[in-house]
Amino acid sequence: MTNFSVEAILRDACGTEFTGAVARIELGGRVVFERAYGATRADELARPVYCDSLFDLASLTKLFVSTVALHAVASGVLQLDAPLAQILTEWRDTDRERITLRMLLAHTSGMDSGADYRRILNENVERFALNAPLLARPGERVIYSDLGFIALGVALERARRASLQALASLLFPSPLGFRPSALRRLDIPATEDDGWRGRVQGVVHDEKAYLMGGSAGHAGLFGTAADVAALTETYLSAVRPGRAPPVGSALLPLSLAREAIDEQAGDSVLRRGLGWALKTNDGNSCGRLMDRSSFGHTGFVGTCLWADPARDLQGVLLTNALYFGRDTAPEPSPTLRQRFYEAMVEDFSG
Repeated sequence: MTNFSVEAILRDACGTEFTGAVARIELGGRVVFERAYGATRADELARPVYCDSLFDLASLTKLFVSTVALHAVASGVLQLDAPLAQILTEWRDTDRERITLRMLLAHTSGMDSGADYRRILNENVERFALNAPLLARPGERVIYSDLGFIALGVALERARRASLQALASLLFPSPLGFRPSALRRLDIPATEDDGWRGRVQGVVHDEKAYLMGGSAGHAGLFGTAADVAALTETYLSAVRPGRAPPVGSALLPLSLAREAIDEQAGDSVLRRGLGWALKTNDGNSCGRLMDRSSFGHTGFVGTCLWADPARDLQGVLLTNALYFGRDTAPEPSPTLRQRFYEAMVEDFSG
């Protein structure tokens, strides 16, 4: 068996930086590395993690919801640059009436990033998100916003007259979905013991999504590494001349897929496409070696993906790194994600 640096990095991190993980790497649209590590938790309830294990995708949900939104644009149901106040009627005659779909997708709506769940326990989270005061004028600057994607989910459900679960099911194959069945929960890697719900396993970790019943525009999807890679491949193949999208996954017109991974909003920390984050500096989670054209996203519980069009290379890393808590000692530099992606480029770009 070939000795890959990514294998050594993940094997060494298992049990200290996560209890379970799946890594999947594709080169030229072909799987060149796929391994599972560890267990679902670090106690007597542990079960093995497999390559097809479901993970809480956390904010990787935003990429799937963005694709649902772009599909609505391609279908003529929505427009990128039309004010959403025609659908989100709460925004009429307010400082939010100029917010467009493009602004929500590029995180330039001016909406707040989120809210402490303890502040909104007795709130309707959807209503809270739609009415929270803006932090900036629409289009002024990048503010990464869960509230913006909650609003996006509401807009999609109203425009399509269907739930997010139904909309996701139309575009993406099972087992991807919100709210896994109770029978599957113990096979899903657990996340944080948050002091509110206890050890979270098989239900969404994100507190706002949990308060919304587990289905939201910013978080809530559970899926496999293959699910995430298939979505990424739709965009990666759109910018690789001569390479067709994977069979059955032509979700978007090529021009729209290309626009989604092109810069829509500049930022010194992380430039933004439509739903996607774009490599901006060597401190990003993709590390130093991936090309500046690279696009990706992270999820709070320990999930991430990055794709490098220059190399036709993508890597999905799903972990439950939050299992060990958010208040532990800071991760050494470079982070696990940066070590993984730098090793991926060294292992596979030759």
